[in-house]
Amino acid sequence: MKKIMNAGLALTLTAVLAACGNNAATNNAATNNTGTKNAAAPEATQAGAPQELVISTWGFSEDFFKESVYAPFEKEHNVKIVVEIGNNAERLNKIRQGSSDVDVVYLSDYYAQQAINEGLFETIDRSKIPNLDKIYDIAKAPLGKEYGPAYTVGRLGIAYNPALVKGDVKSWSDMWTQFDKNLTLPAITATAGPMIVDAASVAAGESEFNEDQAFTKLKELDSNVVKYYSQTSEYVNMFGQEEIAGGPIMEMYFKDLQAAVPDAKFVAPSEGAYAVMNTVNVVKGSDNKELAEAFINWQLSKEVQEKSAKAKVDSPVNTEVVLTDEEAVGVTYGADVISKLRKLDMSFVNQHITEWTDRFNREIGG
Repeated sequence: MKKIMNAGLALTLTAVLAACGNNAATNNAATNNTGTKNAAAPEATQAGAPQELVISTWGFSEDFFKESVYAPFEKEHNVKIVVEIGNNAERLNKIRQGSSDVDVVYLSDYYAQQAINEGLFETIDRSKIPNLDKIYDIAKAPLGKEYGPAYTVGRLGIAYNPALVKGDVKSWSDMWTQFDKNLTLPAITATAGPMIVDAASVAAGESEFNEDQAFTKLKELDSNVVKYYSQTSEYVNMFGQEEIAGGPIMEMYFKDLQAAVPDAKFVAPSEGAYAVMNTVNVVKGSDNKELAEAFINWQLSKEVQEKSAKAKVDSPVNTEVVLTDEEAVGVTYGADVISKLRKLDMSFVNQHITEWTDRFNREIGG
């Protein structure tokens, strides 16, 4: 049976997650004060109207991105950033249809793989993105060296209300034993849906992915599931109202659960939490490829990554970022944490997701 997990996850990850540096150039130095080579960025236009760079993204934390990510880059490169907002599917469809002039696109790895399969991304010149050398190995080329990096790596684990479960939750298999008709799971079509299919295979005791065993285990669990959620807000509302005791969720949202239930716990299951990777790429046909690559380099810089982590916006991948224990709460941070993540093979997932969705709807969610 073909493995769903990338064997390459046994990566040697060094240092701590991070962010990027300031792009201000020094007078005659080969590198600026962030360690970013000046030659890696296109020459900024010092006079005249600013060049336009169109960025497609989700729209969360807009004020943070405007102030801490976009504005410094605009000033350094005499650029005007135009932002297009929407969810992964909406924005990918606009690129497919050619109905936008996007230069840079942020997408989860699941959707980014679809774009790669359809030839919608430019290949990148890694020499123009020197900050790639400063990020964790898992983030450098999640979908191949020709394409963009993961600028943040989060993790999917299990959150739960200790007062509503039968004991401590420590593993993926505990979802089958510790919850009594008070569990929620991601919908099969959600970003985390394929991860739960893999987790079910793991709970069945399979060392390699086994689809039949996974769906057998999911059927066993179905009677304990209150709802298969598509939006994190659904999870948060059910958790706060004690309609559920918990279930799989991305760590970045745990703070919202704790606000409702202060005693809530988040656990990285003993078999490994799942890597949740958001990528940044250059769209095919962009007239601003070098500028787009400079922007990706800026997104990976210590300055940007550190600010993002401290603001609880994104978990850092830059290994130079150092966080205090308090700053690291709710953030996927540190070489030890990153090295234990399970990473799905998104090419394999995309080959099978239609089949899994049909099977799920037919056998479980119908």
